[in-house]
Amino acid sequence: MAASKPVEAAVVAATVPGSGSGVSGGSATAGPGTGGLPRWQLALAVGAPLLLGAGAMYLWSRQRRRRDTGGRGDASGLKRNSERKTPEGRASPAPGSGHPEGPGTHLEMNSLDRAQAAKNKGNKYFKAGKYEQAIQCYTEAISLCPTEKNVDLSTFYQNRAAAFEQLQKWKEVAQDCTKAVELNPKYVKALFRRAKAHEKLDNKKECLEDVTAVCILEGFQNQQSMLLADKVLKLLGKEKAKEKYKNREPLMPSPQFIKSYFSSFTDDIISQPMLKGEKSDEDKDKEGEALEVKENSGYLKAKQYMEEENYDKIISECSKEIDAQGKYMAEALLLRATFYLLIGNANAAKPDLDKVISLKEANVKLRANALIKRGSMYMQQQQPLLSTQDFNMAADIDPQNADVYHHRGQLKILLDQVEEAVADFDECIRLRPESALAQAQKCFALYRQAYTGNNSSQIQAAMKGFEDVIKRFPRCAEGYALYAQALTDQQQFGKADEMYDKCINLEPDNATTYVHKGLLQLQWKQDLDRGLELISKAIEIDNKCDFAYETMGTIEVQRGNMEKATDMFNKAINLAKSEMEMAHLYSLCDAAHAQTEVAKKYGLKPPTL
Repeated sequence: MAASKPVEAAVVAATVPGSGSGVSGGSATAGPGTGGLPRWQLALAVGAPLLLGAGAMYLWSRQRRRRDTGGRGDASGLKRNSERKTPEGRASPAPGSGHPEGPGTHLEMNSLDRAQAAKNKGNKYFKAGKYEQAIQCYTEAISLCPTEKNVDLSTFYQNRAAAFEQLQKWKEVAQDCTKAVELNPKYVKALFRRAKAHEKLDNKKECLEDVTAVCILEGFQNQQSMLLADKVLKLLGKEKAKEKYKNREPLMPSPQFIKSYFSSFTDDIISQPMLKGEKSDEDKDKEGEALEVKENSGYLKAKQYMEEENYDKIISECSKEIDAQGKYMAEALLLRATFYLLIGNANAAKPDLDKVISLKEANVKLRANALIKRGSMYMQQQQPLLSTQDFNMAADIDPQNADVYHHRGQLKILLDQVEEAVADFDECIRLRPESALAQAQKCFALYRQAYTGNNSSQIQAAMKGFEDVIKRFPRCAEGYALYAQALTDQQQFGKADEMYDKCINLEPDNATTYVHKGLLQLQWKQDLDRGLELISKAIEIDNKCDFAYETMGTIEVQRGNMEKATDMFNKAINLAKSEMEMAHLYSLCDAAHAQTEVAKKYGLKPPTL
């Protein structure tokens, strides 16, 4: 589930020295001794891949923030500069802005003094709300000002733009700000005012470039600039994703992704192995020949293809069963819907899920599973109320189904309802005491609660809980991965690295773990080469791992390699499983492109690794 991933830091890949610690849930932040390592606002999946919420533990970026930062992606902790509404006496400092002495200086000063007097008069009108008169005065100041006085002249244009802004004459605002920036290329007020004018004129690309320049010039310390950058990036991302997603070619995820997804369900009928009675000849399988099913059933044929990992044929076989209204129609609907979700076609999946849920005569576990998957789909689409309704309905119709509580617990974590998440994991564990995944995720929920509350004793209790889980369930890869996340938060990097190694030993084909380990090398040792090597290994293992491409792209932004970053983001976009995830990736791509344009125009570059 690629829920909204704020682009506030990724926008221009802001570096925030001393903002805290932790590659935790995918957020690498600057911490003590990191040399200003940038923070990545990434959402990472641990163990099961991120897809629908169901079948995946989606870990949000969590990082230590200054006390006045209101939450992930919130810029409330940034310095609040002025609203930039009032006119000013001088522009931003610029080299050579003093008044030279020499022949003719007296006449120049007289002209400049008259221009300044007109500007001061305009400022009085501005403060009195008489914007038309203010504009006349600023126009007089522009006409009087010696042409070589670039900085003063830029101030007059900027002040006139401020007056036009009050009259909502956005075209004139943009024109005057352009004049001001031509005269003083790093004039923050003019750049920001032009950015706001471009926003009103719906010139999103131009708005983004201006606000990107402002963010860099201000060192990412102004709330207004950061919020505008975040807003326009989201709008651009949504626009592009809407068109791209509508025309995208469905893409089957990697076999590892699919197997990880199904492994998170224990009460899912459609993911269970075929029964002996459904196969025509068990001996044929032992001889290496393809299994055949006894019945002429599209659904059973689809199940056979699942066992063979021939996933591309499953939807068509399920359609045959549904068209024939066969005895396994409910199962076929659910299996087809599941694969529609896996390839990112939620519009096709929903009618099938709706039908299964409405089939009162269908097996209750089929209906509950359909509700879990539809609820997860709603959460992916940022409809938490509908999502919660589906999970609650699933619990009502099948109260002994451990999957309901397991996946609802994940939903509650996403909604920051940690106590309720723990209660759901407890119920899942009561029903299935050997559910290692639920045990590990309960520990994570408790740790997150303690971490965000900065409760040291509860943090230690949660860390002990992780130790108990990995002792009881030494084959649970997710236990090691989640423990590694917590250890990284606590800056116990060496032990976290060991946990990732154990996770990799258990699941050598899990690409996401390699990415986590790569990010750890960046934070722990600032070892860029090793970090990139591990992320490249993830792509080698699974060339459909969009998370690896996104992470690689984010790192390349930090290195200043915008062309490579854009290429990585585009690869991730082509693999995105939802329109929302695609919108986020487009935002990252647009941010990288904007930085490239700003570097060309103004020679401005953010801090790099």
